[in-house]
Amino acid sequence: MERVSNWPDRILLASPRGFCAGVRRAIDVLRSVQEQNPNTPIFSYHEIIHNTHIVSGFERSGVTFVNSLGEVPDNTPLVFSAHGVSPAIMDQAQQRRLSVVDTTCPLVSKTHTEAQRYISEGLTVLYIGHKGHDETVGTLGFAPDIKLIETAEEAEKVEVPDPLKVALITQTTLSFDDAEVIRDIVLKRFPATVTPKVTDICFATQNRQDGVKEMVRRGAEAVVVCGSLTSSNSTRLKEVALAHDAESFFVDEASQLNPSDFRGFSCIGLTSGASAPEDKFQEIEEFFRSRGSVIFEEVRVADESMISFAPPK
Repeated sequence: MERVSNWPDRILLASPRGFCAGVRRAIDVLRSVQEQNPNTPIFSYHEIIHNTHIVSGFERSGVTFVNSLGEVPDNTPLVFSAHGVSPAIMDQAQQRRLSVVDTTCPLVSKTHTEAQRYISEGLTVLYIGHKGHDETVGTLGFAPDIKLIETAEEAEKVEVPDPLKVALITQTTLSFDDAEVIRDIVLKRFPATVTPKVTDICFATQNRQDGVKEMVRRGAEAVVVCGSLTSSNSTRLKEVALAHDAESFFVDEASQLNPSDFRGFSCIGLTSGASAPEDKFQEIEEFFRSRGSVIFEEVRVADESMISFAPPK
């Protein structure tokens, strides 16, 4: 392939990157359901994970992704996505006696448990999250009184019945830095706010964000993020790069990269969101190798010993 002039010679490779434990578990479980039900239509409530390549691959193999249980025929295997669902959806599925396999990430289930506990204790629950995201929709469904906060401005304005009875939980795929700003505002306004002992933000999400920060610290002038636009955690990686004064390129695959965009940079960082497959990342890496980049350096910020969660019972 033709070498590009004025091309970056140093490429930083984030580690860890790509699939998190919850994503890997959801994919494995859906494949297992297919294997256990050969020649049977399989339905998934919402995309199993937010990645176009994974979803389209399952569609080609016979899985149908739906946004309403009304689209699911009776006596059909149904999988709940890794993002979780509301109790109302669970109840509907039970009432229809659908054969349900729930792949909700255990870290999302943790926030559901927290919400239920805080509500049972009479606390007003504030939830930091993105409106309309599958995880947010599912969590808000656990109680009609949970108050969604998306921005610092909303945190400054939110009202609660009793300032001494407030709890705060968070969507698992947010930017830690952005969530921390909102958290600080809430705690300043309502000092008695109860928060989880362990942060709700997924450790894999945090590790990938830390990886972006470290690559920029080591000289990356731009960061290429592999992931789908529907992926919250991947989108946050782009935002982290921009927040730390680096350019950012957000793509699903190498074919979306334009060589001319990288002329003039001496150092580029590469990473992928927690729902992005490794083969797509490797194609992006090859995009730079084949055009003349000569130094490839791994930037490891954590060792993820938890590569998959136990399958649902």
